[in-house]
Amino acid sequence: MQKRHTPEEQAIEIMRGNDRGGYTVPTPGLYPYQWNWDSVFAALGFAVLDRGRAWQEIETLFQGQWADGMVPHIVFRKNDPSYFPGPDIWKSNTDPMSSGHSQPPVAASVILTLAKTGGKDDMARARRLFPKLIASHRWWHDYRDPDRTGLVGIIHPWESGRDNCPDWDIGMDRIVVPDDLGPYHRRDTDHVDADERPTVQQYDRFLTIVKFGRECGWNHRKIAAEGPFFMADPGVQFTLMRADRDLLELGRLLGEMFDEGEVEGWIELSQQGALSMWNGDIEAFVARDLRAGEFSTALTNASMLAFYAGAGTGDQLGLLAGHGREILDICEYGFPSWDPRHEAFESRRYWRGPVWSVMNYMIAIGLEEHGYAGMAERLRNDCRQLPELSGFYEYFDPLSGEGLGGPDFTWTAAIYLALGCGLDPALAKV
Repeated sequence: MQKRHTPEEQAIEIMRGNDRGGYTVPTPGLYPYQWNWDSVFAALGFAVLDRGRAWQEIETLFQGQWADGMVPHIVFRKNDPSYFPGPDIWKSNTDPMSSGHSQPPVAASVILTLAKTGGKDDMARARRLFPKLIASHRWWHDYRDPDRTGLVGIIHPWESGRDNCPDWDIGMDRIVVPDDLGPYHRRDTDHVDADERPTVQQYDRFLTIVKFGRECGWNHRKIAAEGPFFMADPGVQFTLMRADRDLLELGRLLGEMFDEGEVEGWIELSQQGALSMWNGDIEAFVARDLRAGEFSTALTNASMLAFYAGAGTGDQLGLLAGHGREILDICEYGFPSWDPRHEAFESRRYWRGPVWSVMNYMIAIGLEEHGYAGMAERLRNDCRQLPELSGFYEYFDPLSGEGLGGPDFTWTAAIYLALGCGLDPALAKV
């Protein structure tokens, strides 16, 4: 009788199986390229196995950095017809080819963790990446907050990493799909049940935004000013706020000569800007349409990243914690990507309800740092229990624990390994 592999062994097999020689794919078939924040979180998993391979993952990602500092959300290292929209749709005219916008800026935070838990080689490799990190953060503050409000915007729901969250319905509903969008065959539903993916109507609007960007040559100032979609996202805002603080600490740790005042200015301004995402009606930080000023209507797992960012007042964080407890009482597994108390909650559809390990990882760090150790431990435990129950899926039903989306998913395996080894800055076990 063949011996069954332990969950740790399964996670290691997934990490190695999704390795494409210096970068990983999130899962075979469904996502055949290198994704931005997927790769950064993959580095956490590789750090448990092979420090050199962990750094290589981030270094290959930054090989795709644009001249203006942007790190794209997809790096197309080869043309794979199993994925749509591929490089021929984006037309970035970059080498390597890439998509035309970014994803949540988590790199500085993970690099700081690797540097603080490693040795001389880790410090050296962090030092080589540091100028690229500075350029990436400057891009976010210059191109996504052109009016210097302290609140960054996103030009596409995909830039948030939370692709079809109901947060974006406000801005998406205002998009007029052009007659010449053309026919297309999306490939995601060839791999995953359509009930677990964005709708056709949402996809039409996703591609309308890409069409605008492509036709203006990915001029990001023009896209922010005139594009069909521009919204503030608590996920991007809060990961950037945390990453700015971690960037400052990293620079000081490395002994780098850099403009500390510039980074301190970003941190101070962002604290003020974040307050404009507070929706008093639901007592939470939520997405906001920067064209019309309209708020989203429910708390999400991105709202809970306020703890991770150190954003908001004590009273605001207390209210958020109260909501968090109520939501975790409702759900068998946390933390859901949309408030289950809201009518738009869908427990199985992508970012409209399911649980995501990477979000839990960051939320738990913030909760731990703010004294909510019980909730933090609950989320870390759920990150370990869900794959053990259902397999290493992309996301999970918060009510049943069923695995959904792509199987053998890299970042689910990576977070499982990282938490198993205490590779968590809030716990500092390594």
